[in-house]
Amino acid sequence: MSASVRLSLPALSFLAAFGLAACTEGGAEVVEEPSLRPVKVVEIEAPSTARELRYSGTVKARSEAAAGFRVGGKIIERLVDIGDRVAPGDVLARIDVTDYQLQMKSAEASLAAAERQLETADFALKRADALYRQQVTTKAQLEQAQLSYNQALATRDSQRSSLEQARNQVAYGELKADKPGIVTQISADAGQVVSAGSPVVTVAADGEKEALIAVPENEIFAFAPGKAVEVGFWSKDGLTLQGTVREVAGSADATSRTFAVRIALPDNPQILLGMTARVTATAPSDTNLFELPLSALTRDGAKQTIVWTVDRMAATVHARPVTVDTFSDKGIQISSGLAPGDLVVVAGTQFMAEDMKVRLADKDLPRAADAGSDAAKPDAATR
Repeated sequence: MSASVRLSLPALSFLAAFGLAACTEGGAEVVEEPSLRPVKVVEIEAPSTARELRYSGTVKARSEAAAGFRVGGKIIERLVDIGDRVAPGDVLARIDVTDYQLQMKSAEASLAAAERQLETADFALKRADALYRQQVTTKAQLEQAQLSYNQALATRDSQRSSLEQARNQVAYGELKADKPGIVTQISADAGQVVSAGSPVVTVAADGEKEALIAVPENEIFAFAPGKAVEVGFWSKDGLTLQGTVREVAGSADATSRTFAVRIALPDNPQILLGMTARVTATAPSDTNLFELPLSALTRDGAKQTIVWTVDRMAATVHARPVTVDTFSDKGIQISSGLAPGDLVVVAGTQFMAEDMKVRLADKDLPRAADAGSDAAKPDAATR
């Protein structure tokens, strides 16, 4: 009995091992495949042959002048502030005209003295003429009386002009608006001594408005007088006006090295001075440009600018170097590295790796008729 037990234990062990092996060989090995990463892609459309140029500018009045006193002096009063509307003849500021009033009084006294001298000379001339007619005096004395009269007359006229000038200087003590408009800048205030012609108040005249932008030298040849552009406004979403380039500066600004471009705007009561304008223009391009969202760009280990493209058949991603030309309202414009029909990943680019399997949406999968194999079927692409 004990011998049979000893013989059965090895047999049982063998049978158990055989049974386990049989189960392992007969059963299917379960290997979990990692889930495919879904990606958001865009399909590259036909390239554009025009570059889009976008600039920010400011709405200004076509006529804007800095007004200053025609005489120097100390400002004693400023009557307007920025944003005030003014009409022709409105007083903007005043200076102290005490000295000019004294000069006016001196001119009045000089004129009075000159008039008395003229009266005296006139009386002497008439007397000399009467004596000469009576042959009591000589012709030379008559001529001398005539010269004295003429000199007194000229002195009177000179003093009269001096008085007018003195009165004008007193009147120039008030700085007045010469056209309707809006005060846009204050350059001097009460208590400040200014010289003749120094800017005190800047007034933007009512009438035509324009957008002023600064254009770099590499793009200035895209603008010429008469060119049509689109003008939008930061504070007025949805409002877009058709502007026309009115003037292009002939030389660059010494500090910014940009060219001033003025764009005439149509009359619109919603457009106020000082608003921020967005100017959009187009220029011909020597290369084909492809539009992409900015999120599609990334960099590889070599610090190259790349995008991740998707192979429709294999559902794998591949890095592709690209060249960025410029920015646009849609994102960026690519000048090289892409072709129409390419699928480019636009979300989650930081998780991509070369030959990584991804899951595409049904609309981005190739058609089975075009592929000619099971790899084109959704089951194979998403498996």
